[in-house]
Amino acid sequence: MDKTFNLNDIVIMKKPHACGENKWLIIRNGVDIKLKCLACNREIMLDRLEFTRKLKKVIGGNNEEKSS
Repeated sequence: MDKTFNLNDIVIMKKPHACGENKWLIIRNGVDIKLKCLACNREIMLDRLEFTRKLKKVIGGNNEEKSS
């Protein structure tokens, strides 16, 4: 399964944050991925491998599906 993500995309992680929200905004995309919780505005950084392992779904943002 190919999960593509870009800057300013909203992603759903497999496990929720301590505040109970599992939706995050990608605010930095590179070797490390920086995420911002949409409920409490806490920011975390994950390496790309750990992020892709914990990622459940990409929704909204710049990653709108295009017909090919």
